[in-house]
This record gives sequence, C-alpha cells and structure tokens, in this order.
Amino acid sequence: MPLTRLLVALLSTLLTVLALATEVGPKQEHALPPSGITGRYLLMDTNGRAVSNEDFPGRFQLISFGYTFCPDICPTTLAEMSLVMSSLGNDAERLQPVFITVDPERDTASVLRTYVALFHPRMIGLRGSPALIRRAADNFRARYEKVREPGAPPDEYAVDHSAGMFLLGPDGSYIRKFAYAVPPAEIGERIREIMAAGDQRATDFNRRTTP
Repeated sequence: MPLTRLLVALLSTLLTVLALATEVGPKQEHALPPSGITGRYLLMDTNGRAVSNEDFPGRFQLISFGYTFCPDICPTTLAEMSLVMSSLGNDAERLQPVFITVDPERDTASVLRTYVALFHPRMIGLRGSPALIRRAADNFRARYEKVREPGAPPDEYAVDHSAGMFLLGPDGSYIRKFAYAVPPAEIGERIREIMAAGDQRATDFNRRTTP
C-alpha cells in the first residue's frame, strides 16, 4: 500500500475514532473474556530480539492481533490503542501497547516497524514464524485465516481475523479482553481501575508484612 494512501486512510480512521471516543454512554461490562486464554507468546520484535509475555516486569500490556494490509479494523484498533494511552496520562508509562501480526509473510520487520510507529512511539510490533504466530494466537483464542479470491496472485489476499484488545498484568498473566469498538475512554478507565486495585493490594500486603 503506497505511503500516501496509508496516511490518508489512517487520518480518516483517526478522525472517526476521535468522534466515537467522545460518545461515552452508560458504563457497562462488554463481552466476558473467553475461558482458556493464557496470554503466553514468544515472538520477535522488529529488531530481531526475542520477546515473551513475561518480558515487561512492572508494566501491563495491551495487545492486538492483526496485519498491516488490514483496511479498517486494525488501523481503527491501533488508533484507539493510542487514545487509550493518552487517556491514562502519567499511568501510560505503566502500559505497553503491542501489535502482533498474523501475516508474517508480508509484514517484514521493516514494514511492521514503520506501521506501528504511525500510531504511537512506544508501540511495538511482534512477528515470528507462522508456527509461532499460530501458537500465540491459539493461546489468546484469537482466530485468523487467509482469504484469497479465485485466480488471485499468491501475495494478494486478505486475512480474516478476530478483533479486540487483550490486557495482560505486570507478571505477564492474562487479565481480560476488551471487545472491538469499546470506546477508548472506557478502556482507559477500566485499566486505570485495575492498576489502582493492584496498587492497593500491594499496599495492604506491605502493611501486613512490615514489622
């Protein structure tokens, strides 16, 4: 996708997301997280370094699966992820945004690095072999599959995939999933509440164990 077209599409998506972000209705819990999610992964960042779900001690992780050729869901989700970071203020330092590609054949390290940088300077992109990507997706119960039109060239295809964001705790364990289209302000508020609850538990524990 030419860079100019990508930037225009991203700008349009961001404007749409900003409009939706102001429409925060009554608080409600969205789809309960599916059972069996472990949140485990072992992949590579865009610098070729091995990264796992346990490599961010002290920080929460907000993770999305997708691919850079995605026409709508992925840019919308990553724009929303950037807005979540903004809504957290100083607490954003405690949250690591992560984008895991499900299209490692086309999403090379350089392509992925350029793509995530368009959304947030601290967002990292992760990739790996098809087998490692499949294992990570299975651990999150994230579905994806290639969709190719009859007669299309081998490198021209879409990837049908599930949407949403996954939250992992500072120890790399799975906490919950935020369904697609949940307003970023609401996601940020939920994450802030989870952070505060963890801080309170740590404070209570220290009080009980300090002589």
